[in-house]
Amino acid sequence: MDDQQMYQAASRGAGAKLGFYIHLVIYVLLNIILATVNLVFSPHVLWFPFPLLGWGIGLLAHGLAVFLTRPSTLKKKMIEREMNRMRDSDTLRPE
Repeated sequence: MDDQQMYQAASRGAGAKLGFYIHLVIYVLLNIILATVNLVFSPHVLWFPFPLLGWGIGLLAHGLAVFLTRPSTLKKKMIEREMNRMRDSDTLRPE
């Protein structure tokens, strides 16, 4: 991998992480607002945990996609293995 390709891959990774952090900050701020509105205007009916949970599941999925999966890296490794397998099978065949 040359420097340009490495820079592009690092840039994509940094962009994905930044996107997650922005999502996280918005999640926290808006859920604080929702909890405050719920507790001030209708404290007898607690509804704010429902959007908190639903959006939290989406945020968890976003975090897992950003930090635990590396599809481009996985695909590259699979391609390299397949190419090595093809090279090895070609060297074993007499011409």
